[in-house]
Amino acid sequence: MSSSRPVCVTGASGYIATCLIKKLLQRGCGVHATLRNLGDEKKTALLRRMPGAAERLVLFEADMYDAATFEPAIAGCEFVFLLATPLIHDPLSTKYKNTTEAAVDAMHIILQQCERSKTVRRVIHTASVTAASPLREDGEGYKDFINESCWTPLDLSNRYSNVMMDAYVSSKTLTEKLLLRYNESESRAFEVVTLTCALIGGDTDTTQLYHSLSIPLIVSPLTGQELYHGGLKSLQALLGSVPLAHIDDICEAHIFCMEQQPSIAGRFLCAVGYPNMQDYVDRFAVKYPEIAIKLKGIYERVMYVQYFFRFTIVIGKDVRVKADTNKLGDLGFEYKFTVEETLDSSVECAKRLGLL
Repeated sequence: MSSSRPVCVTGASGYIATCLIKKLLQRGCGVHATLRNLGDEKKTALLRRMPGAAERLVLFEADMYDAATFEPAIAGCEFVFLLATPLIHDPLSTKYKNTTEAAVDAMHIILQQCERSKTVRRVIHTASVTAASPLREDGEGYKDFINESCWTPLDLSNRYSNVMMDAYVSSKTLTEKLLLRYNESESRAFEVVTLTCALIGGDTDTTQLYHSLSIPLIVSPLTGQELYHGGLKSLQALLGSVPLAHIDDICEAHIFCMEQQPSIAGRFLCAVGYPNMQDYVDRFAVKYPEIAIKLKGIYERVMYVQYFFRFTIVIGKDVRVKADTNKLGDLGFEYKFTVEETLDSSVECAKRLGLL
């Protein structure tokens, strides 16, 4: 499919966005892509040398901390892919108190820009499975399954989390809720789709070392990097599993949501499977016996604190919360890569990038 109008991709220098932009250009789409700094040649050069970029790619400078800057990129577009998210916060250079406040306000402003454009037909947001935790609101373990009705309780924390992770989860949860509420408006001018994406692995020819935190997380049992392994354990504790999807499938799912006719709206989990940390380690041990498993760390009890009550759950070996939903599949979307293939591809990516 090639749209007669361009499509907009925010956060264009990211892991998902670079792969998505390449696929859109291959399909003949015109693309308006936003970056925080057009002077960063390392990032702009990767985009500009893509096939079709000279004819159909226009780069714009825009920043989530100054969301008015997105309007020129959105103007005239039919579809808007929202991938940009603020990760670094400098309280001395912004009116916002944290990344969550900045992200929520930016989404408000961008929705208004999409309305003013008079051309936007659908907004597709790259949400995170960290916003869909099956933890029970009362803190008593997990629900039986994870699905689109699950929302992360933001008053819970665990010892594997950190300030940056907590801020990310809060930001992704509140912005996704805000965007989905737009669908309830009687005067809505377009549809909103949120793709609640799993941990993303796998390799593509657009993947760069600066792109992704997810590859270091996935291979942390092999690298022995405690910081990233803590992130993996935090996901297991938050979700009761570590949902996974290949970068190629994630990008195809975004395009699938763009191409759906005549209508698609709402929340869609995007994961090929729901393995736990033990499954990751088991696959690595079988497929890569020459690489020692440096970190397992999957049997600890994780303490949560909610209000003044404390409770513990065991992560890893015996905890594996599955999904009872396949909304994307019901519409016809098919994943090309299995969990095992995605893990293998992640290891190969880590090797190529010098992480292993």
